Amino acid sequence: MRTTGARVVPAVACAVFGLLVGCVDRGSGQSTEAASRQDSSEGSGFGGVMSSGAALGSGSATGGGGVAGGDATSAGGGIGSGGTSEIGTQNGGTGGGADGGTGGELDAGGTGGVGGGPVGSDRCDVGIADPASPPKVLSLTGSLSTHDPSAIAADNMYYLFYTGLGAETSTNLTAWKSASSPFPTPAWLSSAIAGVSNLWAPDISQFAGKYHLYYAGSTFGSNKSCIGHATRDSLAAGAWSDDGAATICSNVNSSDNWNAIDPNLVVDTNGKAWLVLGSFWSGIQIVQLDNAGKRMGSAVTTVASRPSNGGALEAPFMVRRCGYYYLFMSWDTCCKGADSTYNIRVVRGTSVTGPFTDKAGTAALQGGGSLIAEGNASFAGPGGQSVMFVGNKAYLVYHAYAKPSGATTLRIANLVWDADGWPIPVGP
Repeated sequence: MRTTGARVVPAVACAVFGLLVGCVDRGSGQSTEAASRQDSSEGSGFGGVMSSGAALGSGSATGGGGVAGGDATSAGGGIGSGGTSEIGTQNGGTGGGADGGTGGELDAGGTGGVGGGPVGSDRCDVGIADPASPPKVLSLTGSLSTHDPSAIAADNMYYLFYTGLGAETSTNLTAWKSASSPFPTPAWLSSAIAGVSNLWAPDISQFAGKYHLYYAGSTFGSNKSCIGHATRDSLAAGAWSDDGAATICSNVNSSDNWNAIDPNLVVDTNGKAWLVLGSFWSGIQIVQLDNAGKRMGSAVTTVASRPSNGGALEAPFMVRRCGYYYLFMSWDTCCKGADSTYNIRVVRGTSVTGPFTDKAGTAALQGGGSLIAEGNASFAGPGGQSVMFVGNKAYLVYHAYAKPSGATTLRIANLVWDADGWPIPVGP
């Protein structure tokens, strides 16, 4: 959400045949164009939810992260971020020409995994840059009107969720079709925050034997917000079970200078789960989770902010690779169609709670962020990003606004790291 206190004009709430579509951005609280799409009865067993109706959780004390002047390297294997998947037996696909790469086919027998990889692995062999084949944006077809996409590979399928709690599936990463919405806005969330019309910026991951779907509820221009959480054993069958209560809230029975939206699960090298979140105000926060994906304790630690730029950052997504935690963020303004100025940035650090710095050594808490993707003549405002690992391939999954129409469009690009361990710019 934009946190400057400026009045924001609400978007038109979109609901077609019961499927809420992505009418709001991942976090800025500004309106997007209304995306008109139908719910599909085809698909993946996404629908169905059981809610426990437990009491509402709330946010609490804030904490400050430290400022660092540079990155120290560290070794060691372990588990990394959520919102991703690792498939052991698959073909990662090819980069292809500009805006013309192809996706990977999933072979039989592939199983989902925690985004950080198996214990003892640190993904040093994943996403290695090849100077002869620079990273490209894949050529996509089908149902592509998404905002704030989060994707995972599981059960021989790619699954994608997006703002409005819409869903898509693909067998090859490039051809996408609509799937059923997982569930409507839970009653506990509607009760906690008046005016919630749909669910924002979902995050899908696999952790501790279950699939976890985090989502956010708020209203435009406000940081009275809550993040919810649902689980299921398989994405191919069964139903979602909602916690029936907030994982964390901001300004619900509390007073907070941060915004509980844009969630992303990450698992550290000790196997501990964390939730990264935040939009504008004091910036990006991180809180610890238990093995069930629920919040532990009351500590909230700030890991990134833009104090000199109106706080314009949001959509955090953290992954671990080869000794570092990489925090991807969306900077500036989304949701203005072809006039959007969103751009994707990254910082890194050796601890899940920071400190983080960019490639130039600027601290994330002081506005540091190395550019990964920005608008060009064909697309504006790339952002709302997530990262998906599949075998030894990594993909940046995000939205951008087609020019001149301003239509919100799914984009997927190869994500690779240079010899110094920094992601190479790509897209939009």
